[in-house]
Amino acid sequence: MARVLLLTGDLLFGSNLQGALTAAGHSVELLADGPRLERALSDPAPGPPQLLVIDLTDPALAGAEVYASLPEQARLLPSLGFHSHVDPASREQGEAAGICQVVPRSRMAREAPALVERLLARAPVPGA
Repeated sequence: MARVLLLTGDLLFGSNLQGALTAAGHSVELLADGPRLERALSDPAPGPPQLLVIDLTDPALAGAEVYASLPEQARLLPSLGFHSHVDPASREQGEAAGICQVVPRSRMAREAPALVERLLARAPVPGA
């Protein structure tokens, strides 16, 4: 089970992702803005996060900018961004920010647990 931090302002889609990932055995924290994400990253109580999921569809959230502004240690975590297929600029921004994998929102809706598992499997083992 991985601790997943999910940054999205879309509570409906976020709740759907949270449900799918929780059913796959992960602990998912739904976070609505950058400051909450930063607080969750620094909160050791539930254990360290193993994956960041970033919503790139909401210009007000500015997911790519939030990700790029995170401390370097946080950006070493596996990350998964999702964008609107009609907005290729948001995909490009996510990739330019350094997000490990960026997929269309529709693919995220269909394959979230599998995408997360693949990223976690590729992640380096801490202390190795």
